[in-house]
Amino acid sequence: MKIKPFAALRPLPARAAAVAAVPYDVVDTAEARVLAAGNPDSFLHVSRPEIDLPDSMHIYDDAVYAQGVKTFGAMQAQGVLIREPAEHLYVYRQVMGAHSQVGLVVCCHIDDYAQDIIRKHEKTRKDKEDDRTRHCLALNANSGPVFLTYRGVATVDRLVTETMSGTPLYDFTAVDGIRHTVWRVDGPAEPWVQAFATVPHCYVADGHHRAAAAARAGSVRREANPNHTGHEEYNWFLAVLFPAAQLRILPYNRCVTDLHGLTAETFLQRVGEIFTCTPVDGAAPSGPRHVHMYLMQRWYRLAWPEPVGSDPVGRLDVSVLQDQLLAPLLGIADPRTSTRIHFVGGIRGTAELVKRVDEGRDAVAFSLYPVSVEQMMDIADAGQIMPPKSTWFEPKLRSGLLVHTL
Repeated sequence: MKIKPFAALRPLPARAAAVAAVPYDVVDTAEARVLAAGNPDSFLHVSRPEIDLPDSMHIYDDAVYAQGVKTFGAMQAQGVLIREPAEHLYVYRQVMGAHSQVGLVVCCHIDDYAQDIIRKHEKTRKDKEDDRTRHCLALNANSGPVFLTYRGVATVDRLVTETMSGTPLYDFTAVDGIRHTVWRVDGPAEPWVQAFATVPHCYVADGHHRAAAAARAGSVRREANPNHTGHEEYNWFLAVLFPAAQLRILPYNRCVTDLHGLTAETFLQRVGEIFTCTPVDGAAPSGPRHVHMYLMQRWYRLAWPEPVGSDPVGRLDVSVLQDQLLAPLLGIADPRTSTRIHFVGGIRGTAELVKRVDEGRDAVAFSLYPVSVEQMMDIADAGQIMPPKSTWFEPKLRSGLLVHTL
């Protein structure tokens, strides 16, 4: 695969913690407003510009993109973001509790995305992809990095270790307790480029809409440039590459608003006809082929035998739950479009599931065992798509620390 360094827009070290923001798609407008309140430097003012407009404004209104452009320009004019005078790669470490992961911040090529060298495991929604494409073209920048993973390479590991022996460019702990440390690679990029030339594929771990939008924006720029040479910056997009062995996936749990006309007792009986259903004290499954269900203020363990066949998608716990319970019993035929199902990221914990059901917002909740990174890559290698909301990666990358302009 192809990578290259870039001349980043970035905050001064003293302002990095204030600028750094969670990805645009892990918060809604109200949550983004709360996070950015009292902090004009927060990059959420760029990635979620509707937070600075009236509540009545539709999030896809032209004025929203114009507001993002205005704020992005002001942050540069005021020196909140400065331009690196030369192109660099960067090493980015995140520490969350006992977990640490170290990635390389690079630009990847949109042709690698189009040719499936950068592999995907999720479908994108057109409205969200359109939004991020407009946002990218309006800003003329990739405001947030795509989270990519690859099967580790010893040469890259050695180069990362050498870089981390130097003085970091940024080192701060965010309000959520996650530590972010960034080192600039001041040596030549060629050893890194050559090492990744040996990597046959990488995988979108998080940020499918950002990746698709970046590729589309680059294609738009190509088509609009009669003097296109292939060397333009719009041929590349911002990403962070992590070795797969360092990553962890949290479960992506499910809640359903109602029991599709069934009483709780009848529903429980029907579930017992499909799975081995046993009351349990614990909320989280201890391994695969088990889902824990919260109903009538108690947890039940749903278990099933090893699935027959080699289909990597059909064997996933989330697929078994969808195909054997959510669709036939609860009428959730398409979880991508149904308004009766809610997805709760594992970072919120199983207590959030209990809260939603006990408060009456949902009728039943399902706690799943997380998918493995290897499963995710196997599915992408097979050219298949995972069910929606199957993976929740933590910690999340921060936007605004390093911005790539087109």
